[in-house]
Amino acid sequence: MKLILGSASPRRKDLLAQLGVTPDAILPPDIDEDPKARELPRPYCLRIAREKAAAVLADPDDIVLCADTTVAIGRRILGKPRDAAEAATFLTALGGRRHQVITAVAVRRGDKLWTRESVSDVKMKRLSDVELNAYLASGEWQGKAGAYAIQGAAGALIPWISGSFTGIVGLPLSETAALLAAAGYPLWRQS
Repeated sequence: MKLILGSASPRRKDLLAQLGVTPDAILPPDIDEDPKARELPRPYCLRIAREKAAAVLADPDDIVLCADTTVAIGRRILGKPRDAAEAATFLTALGGRRHQVITAVAVRRGDKLWTRESVSDVKMKRLSDVELNAYLASGEWQGKAGAYAIQGAAGALIPWISGSFTGIVGLPLSETAALLAAAGYPLWRQS
């Protein structure tokens, strides 16, 4: 049995390490992550995690772990910004209000698929022009849902969260541990 992490995210690999888990392989799937017309954030996020898990080639006894993180303002999905202008639009929209960060986790072993979701509420402060421009200049927004990473400099812009910090980062550890255990992965083994 091998554990395959279906993600190129170094944050997800680091979060797994907090559980004492090192993937045997890292095979990020290449799927279309565009939302469907009128698709809501939670179903979208779960669909993408499931499709990622299905797209990873693995032996029947291997365990595949995939996740997707989505930032949502109401029904609006804020994906990974295409450029700095879109990142500025996202960050301005998030400023001064609450939004949700949804992370769906999918674990597959053979024909079985287990899924869980983590939904956290987050409030970002209203950004001054100086803060917005400095954050954009940092480049930290690149490749991040909603154009920010709470575990980086943006942590100073987030005065309040309710939910899972690791879920906001990209892999909720409680849910992930439960899914891996359900799939038969030996967590908590003694060295």
